[in-house]
Parts: sequence; C-alpha cells; structure tokens
Amino acid sequence: MPVLRVIVLWHQHQPFYKDLVTGEYRLPWVRLHALKDYYGMVKLLDEFPNVHQTFNLVPSLITQLQDYVAGTAKDPFLLVASKPARDLTPEERRFALQYLFQANPVNMIGRYPRYRELWERFRGAGDSPARADKYFQPQDFTDLQVLSQIAWFDEFFLDDPNIAALIKKERGYSLADQSFVIARERELLGKVLPAHATAAQQGRIEISTSPFYHPILPLVCDTNQGAISSPGLPLPQNRFRHREDAREQLKRGLDLHQQVFGVRPVGVWPSEGSVSEEVLAIAQNLGVQWMATDEGVLGRTLGINFSRDGAGRLSLQNAEKLYNIHRFEGSSAQMHLIFRDHTISDLVGFVYSGMPPADAGAHLIQNIKQAAQPILDKGRDAVMPIILDGENAWEYYPHSGREFLRRFYDMLQREPGVEAVTVSEAIARHKGFGQLTFLVPGSWINANFNVWIGAPEDNKSWDYLYHAHKFYAEAAARANEAQRKLAFEELLIAEGSDWNWWYGPEHHSANDREFDELYRKHLSNVYQALGAPPPDYLAQPIAAGTSRPAFAPQTSYIHPRVAGDMVRYFEWMGAAVYTADHRAGAMHGQRFLVDSVYAGIDESHVYGRLDFTEKVPEMDFGLVVNLESWAADAQRPRRALRMDVQVEAGKMQSWQVGAPNDDPPLARSERFPNDVRVAFARNFEFRLPLTWLLATPVASSIQTPAGKPTTPITTKLRLRFSLWQNRLPVDALPLEGWIELPLLSEEELASLAF
Repeated sequence: MPVLRVIVLWHQHQPFYKDLVTGEYRLPWVRLHALKDYYGMVKLLDEFPNVHQTFNLVPSLITQLQDYVAGTAKDPFLLVASKPARDLTPEERRFALQYLFQANPVNMIGRYPRYRELWERFRGAGDSPARADKYFQPQDFTDLQVLSQIAWFDEFFLDDPNIAALIKKERGYSLADQSFVIARERELLGKVLPAHATAAQQGRIEISTSPFYHPILPLVCDTNQGAISSPGLPLPQNRFRHREDAREQLKRGLDLHQQVFGVRPVGVWPSEGSVSEEVLAIAQNLGVQWMATDEGVLGRTLGINFSRDGAGRLSLQNAEKLYNIHRFEGSSAQMHLIFRDHTISDLVGFVYSGMPPADAGAHLIQNIKQAAQPILDKGRDAVMPIILDGENAWEYYPHSGREFLRRFYDMLQREPGVEAVTVSEAIARHKGFGQLTFLVPGSWINANFNVWIGAPEDNKSWDYLYHAHKFYAEAAARANEAQRKLAFEELLIAEGSDWNWWYGPEHHSANDREFDELYRKHLSNVYQALGAPPPDYLAQPIAAGTSRPAFAPQTSYIHPRVAGDMVRYFEWMGAAVYTADHRAGAMHGQRFLVDSVYAGIDESHVYGRLDFTEKVPEMDFGLVVNLESWAADAQRPRRALRMDVQVEAGKMQSWQVGAPNDDPPLARSERFPNDVRVAFARNFEFRLPLTWLLATPVASSIQTPAGKPTTPITTKLRLRFSLWQNRLPVDALPLEGWIELPLLSEEELASLAF
C-alpha cells in the first residue's frame, strides 16, 4: 500500500541580540521565547510516540540560551523585572512600562485579568510611558513585573504548583513572589536544550541546523545573486562577495550542534530557505546530506507555477513534483532537497489560530490527505513537507496552540497509511526521487531575496557591511589576535538576515529602532575592536520613519447613511478607526484583504464599515462582525451578537444578525426592521439598534435609587471584523483584540481625543 509521509519541521530562531563589547542584551526575546515555546514544543511529543518531527535550532539561539543558563547574560529587561518596585528609578519605571507590555494582548496579557487591567491603564495614557508613569504605584509595578514574566511561561511550566498558586493569587504580589519567579526562570531555561537532546537520542526527533548567525548564504557569497532571482533589482553600490564567510557560518553551525548534542547534523534549513548551487556545494563539502526550501524555488527551477484550484488543490502533475524528495546532481554538488508546501504551512501560521482546536486539527489532516490523494491513488508514496516557525505563530493561539497541536498529532498518529517522520527517515524510506540538475537561487519568500536586498535601506546596510569588511581586511594584520577575533565575530553577526528583515518596506515591529541601532552597533564594534573610530554615518539611523497600525477612538456621534457604494469622508468623521499595517511583523505570508474598519454610535444605533485593501476580492467569501456589550468589571459580555454576510461574484447574497442561540435570528436579508441597514458594494456598512445589545449611551451616568436592586449597566461595546473563505478566517481587523466603543455622551467622547 502506498504511504503518505508527513514531515513537520519547526524552525526555532532568534537573532543575536548580545553586544559583544558591552555584553548586554539589546532585546529579551531569546529568554522569553525559550520560556514560552521551545521546551513545550518538543516535550509535547512525549504524548505522541509515533509522531516524529524535525527541529531546526539556529546556533545563535543556542549560544544565547547557554549564556542565560550559565547566569552570565546581562539582560536589562530581566534586571528591571527583578528589581524591587520601590527601588526603580524614574528611567527604569518608564523602561518597564515601555517593554513589559510587549506581548499578545489577547492570549497573553488578556489571560491574566490584573495584567490586562494594567495594560488598559497604560493604553488609557496613550501608550506613553512618560504619561502613564504617574498612574502606576509601586504595587502596580510589582504586579506588572510578576505577571509580565508568568505570561511567557510554557504551558508545562504553568502546571507547577508554586506557579499555579501565584496565578491564583492574581494580584498584590510580594517581593518574595517576584524573586521566586525570576529565580525559577533560569531553572526553566535550563530544561530547553536537554529536552531536545533526550528526544533526539530516543529517535523521536531529528535536530537540524542553520548557518551560525542566520545569514542569507547566497547573498553572502555574492550580492549579485539578488538580481539573478529578480532581474532588474536595484543592487548595492558595492558588490559583497565572501564565499569564505558563508562556509564559516555553516561550518560553525554544524560544529556547535555536534558539541551540544553529541551528533553532527546531516540536515540544514538554510536561513529563510535561501539556496543556490554555490550554497549546495559548500554544504555538501561540509558533510550535509539534505537541505530544505520552499515550493517557489522548485517551481521557478522547473518553470511551473504551483497554483491551486478553488479548493486549494494542485493538479496531479504538480502534486507529483511537489510531494516528492528531489535529488540535486549538478556539476559541483549532490544534495537531497525537500520543498515545503507553502499553502498548508501558512494555514498553521496564520489561519488555524482563528478556529476551534478540534476543527483546525481535523481541517489540517483533511487538507494533507486530500492534497496527496491523487498520488496515493496511483500507487505511489507521497511526502508532505510542512515547515514553519516554531515560535511566532503560537502567540496568536490560545494557550500557545497546545490544544490544536494535540488534536493534530493525535489524528496524525491514528491515520491509516500516514507516517509522521523526520526528514532523514523520509529520505531513507523513499523511492523514486525527483531529479534536478540545476537550481534557480531563491528563498521561501517569493523564491527571491527581495526582502533582504533591493530596497534603499537594504542596499545601504549591505554597503555599510562591505566597507566594514574591507576595513577589516586592511587593518586586521596590524591588530592582535583578540582584536581580530572580536572584529571578525562582529562581521559574522552583521551578516545575519534579521537586520535586513526589518529594513525596507516589508516588515516592522515595535522594536525597529532597537534592531537598527544594534546592527549599526555591531558594525561600529568592528572598527573599535581594531583601534579605529567608526565612520560617522554609523551614528545615523538606516531605517526611515515607519508606519504603524493606526487606532483612533470615537470622538463624536456619527450618523452616516448606509449605502456601501462610496466613501463619504465627512459622514464617518469622529468614528473609531482601525487601519491595518500591511507590513507583516515577525511573520511573513499573511494575506491582507481588509484595509480598515470604522465603528461608532449615536443616540440609538451602532454603525460599522469595512474597507478592502484594493477592490472587492474576486473569490466568494463571508464577512463576520462580532459585537459585544460589556458592563464595568464584568467577566463576560452582557450580550453577544454575530452578523454573517455571504458574498458571491462580488455581490452580497444574504446576511443575518443574531445571538448564538437565536432561532430565528433577530434579522436577516429577507426580513428586518426599518431601523436596520446592511449594504455592500465598494465597501461594507451596517447600522443596528443599540437596544439589541442592551445598550444605551450615557448609561454610566444613570443613578440607581438607594435600596433598589441594581441591574448591570452596559459601559462599552466591542466589535471585530473578519473575512472568511472556505470556512477559514483569512483576514481580520483588529488582528488582536477588539475595537472598543465607550457608551458616553457626545461631550465625553470628545475628551478621548489626544
């Protein structure tokens, strides 16, 4: 019987945040993701002995983790979290307010009521540490210090009775509580690498590696490779060519894994799936037997497009090419290659977080089987590679996605004719390899390198790197061994892909400035290590000003006509507005279909509007608007409504509004009250009565007579818009949390404008 072999490869990566000169960590994400993700991802497999997987651990992550475990890491974020609140300086208080709220507001902050309360207080001050400082007392800071750490603890760590007791306490934490949490962190960090080593020794996982500091190897070999993947791409003024550095980066990665885990890796996920024939030759020379990249690279190499039909399926001919292991045999290298299914991998990264875990797990298994079924029907084995981050996606899932993974793994190991295997196991069992004699260079993003080269900021960073490397070549001979070693190490760090991830138009984070400063600091250290002052230009930011997701609160009542056929700017003035930021942050691949959403109230209605990124999407889709009314300090909404809209061929076919258990709904397209309006054309708009949400403006000012039983008073509404295709949520605004509308008088609303 033919077999479907499912390869799941989790890529665990963090940039090198440590300044080698000062020894200080510029950002805390190695520590925090090691607390939240890395241990549990591999430990979870103890429950599923027949599910084998591949974990790719980037060497720069490993070395920083070792630094934390040894207790030698200088982490100012940890220092501020551990210092007694009464001893914090004004600068440290503002630092705490700026950084200790950097977590997912729904699944991490929102999980702990006191943490959310403090976050909302911070937001109420306009997200300004300087303005918020006066609203935070020492006990508030202590609670923030404790909860901002617990929020990052792995689900397995939360089961610890002492941690569970702290969570149950909720607030009013003591200095002893704070000290306990900080001390426990180092202990928990120490579990990460041994858990991987044990699982590998037992044969349940394979550990692969990447180049040491995560560089884009084809570009380190030659930046002109950027124009081979994208003809006409603007290139840096200076051609950077250091094949020897690319080899050193990969060799160091292999050596470190052998030192840490006792086994030399045979597989490599090259940084960002970036490959070229020159890179394959370097890897083979170092003993690498397999590498992985994206389907786009295979498609460009074969001259085909792996396009899917309306159900997300490949043609039989293309499925046979993608769901296979290929053997590259060129003039300078031989290598086994696997190519990730981009569509299915992105479902895990971006879509399933918006679904119930059981539904998401079942959908994933069904997708995998249906994608490979045409090959199995022909009596041939199929290989399904699913490759994605093993960290960033889980912030968007409740409880770090563990329930989803459990459902998926359970179904995966039960499914007849399906094997969950490591990459090396798949290669050993496979027959009928695909043959490749040449390879088009590219990465997992659009089968090119445009994220890292071509934009003015990207090219400037490559030119700065070129000049620093040139200076090293000229000055190293005059320096002593320690100076040369430090300068060269800084060059290798600066070759990492992460700096250019944040340059250019594609991505941003709340830490753009820190990434820019740290990159320029690494280059400056090259000059300083060799006894020379850094060039003046390294004191100037490379990154230009960046856009941010824009949220503006409602500042006046609105009374728009609901037509959906044109944007009437003045009718929506004063509404709350949430505008999407189409730069994808730490994760790349999100589909952006929704550009902005508007919401607001008047004396008797709530209004909503959704604008699309460009034109109305051509495919059939559904729109969902969730509306909730809340009383102050309530644990659950007073009333929850859901609006469902079906769009086919660019026209609204039907809609309905109701509570989850309403039958029939409050209103639908065939029957609705006169004061309800729903419209769809160039955009989507609606108007609903506030009474449906048990809400009325200025309810907060209603006084209940003494001695009378009190009724909960609705103080705010919450709205969320989402777009669905094939019963999957593919875009939403806000991506995290809700748009909130306080139920206030028009005069009070005006005071919300900063």
